[in-house]
Amino acid sequence: MWTTCHRSNIIRIVKEIFPAMPIFGYFFIAIANVLELVLNLVLFAIIARAVLSWVSPDPYNPIVRFIHSITEPILYPIRRRLPLNFSGIDLSPIVVFLVIIFLKSFLGRSLEYIGRTML
Repeated sequence: MWTTCHRSNIIRIVKEIFPAMPIFGYFFIAIANVLELVLNLVLFAIIARAVLSWVSPDPYNPIVRFIHSITEPILYPIRRRLPLNFSGIDLSPIVVFLVIIFLKSFLGRSLEYIGRTML
């Protein structure tokens, strides 16, 4: 469990590495914002792919091809490594959702916290 002592040590170390340079704080906040935006876009693309899997869209439709080309590099490694095909239902989007939520919660908030302490 992180106590106030641990947080103050982290703040002290970060301020020693980047002394009196709030531009690095803004940089870390910007990275956190861009990361959250990219992860949200990937999340929406995977939701769109899941919805498309319920219907039978035209495979030559440019929008369908675009969604498949964006999401397949993300979903294929999970399908290949984990046997998550449960009675014909592909559960790899759920694993990707969990990873995205983790990255947004941990990495995004950590970068933003570091950036705010540097201001």
